[in-house]
Amino acid sequence: MRISIENFTKTFGDTKVIDNMSLEIRSGEMLALLGPSGCGKSTTLFAICGIHRMNAGRLLFGDKDVTRVSSQKRNVGVVFQNYALYPHMDVFDNIAFPLKVRKESKAEIGRKVEEIANLVHIGELLKRRPAQLSGGQQQRVALARALVREPDILLLDEPLANLDAKLRLEMRSEIRRIQQQTGITAVLVTHDQVEAMSMCDRIAIMDKGQIVQLSSPKDMYEDPSSDFVAGFLGNPPIAFLEGRAGEGGFRLAESEITLPLPAGISLPGPGETMRCGIRPEFFQPDNGLKVKGRISFVETQGREELYDVTLENGSVLRSIQSQGGGFHVGDEVNWGIDQDRILAFGPNGARL
Repeated sequence: MRISIENFTKTFGDTKVIDNMSLEIRSGEMLALLGPSGCGKSTTLFAICGIHRMNAGRLLFGDKDVTRVSSQKRNVGVVFQNYALYPHMDVFDNIAFPLKVRKESKAEIGRKVEEIANLVHIGELLKRRPAQLSGGQQQRVALARALVREPDILLLDEPLANLDAKLRLEMRSEIRRIQQQTGITAVLVTHDQVEAMSMCDRIAIMDKGQIVQLSSPKDMYEDPSSDFVAGFLGNPPIAFLEGRAGEGGFRLAESEITLPLPAGISLPGPGETMRCGIRPEFFQPDNGLKVKGRISFVETQGREELYDVTLENGSVLRSIQSQGGGFHVGDEVNWGIDQDRILAFGPNGARL
């Protein structure tokens, strides 16, 4: 089911949360609404499911205008952050609840509940109460309840926020598996860029009620439209260097260091402020564009080690490397930047 949001505006009192936003979500894809708190991503999701009414604009499911259709008639499944399970009901009755509201037959309810429970791997838990389940099991029940009604669209509002790290990893792959297996159109709201990149076909990054970039995870990571997008994606995060445009490329602030930039970049005028972004995987000992600095922080991450290297002007670059390099805090190093991977941004943050 294709979702089209056209010129969407939403206000709460005098506060405009979404301002004339348009977005098309393709049929069968999983799209992430990603952004900081208060950017409007949950407001957008609640408008799709009908919890929030649009102050202006249109919402279409396929070719059907559902802007004024009640939430009960939109055939949308929603999974919330807090699961919202009924504590007095067992798993079977929690999953069956939407079907009972529809007054489906007992036999049909039993068949559908068993089928969806097996899909989300909780078939053996149907007689348990929510209090007897782990967080991951409760999340699977909430997902089964949203899917059992065979919705046209699945909406996920921070569904993994209450799980520990191991369960988040497990449920990321499970939700993605189920979405691909059912072919349902899904929208994920999250502030976690790892969730968005690992689970979704495309990401819409939002800021201040607007979509600032809409791309596949790979394209957005490699080709961000602004320093805001570049800084939001990546773990460990990108490092930014402040400076000005010079004859040889980028002149690092309060430093004699000048970095040549990738071919094709149109620099601002000489002396204009700009910044460069360098991701940790592109700052390595063997790269050619050398810069000197001192290791100021080392963090071991199992198979890898993360280094912070402080340059002569106080700027910090990050490097992620395989464990066993033998480097320590205080070591002076002369590591290199991959010139072709430098991201350059103008005074307003836009990509050059």
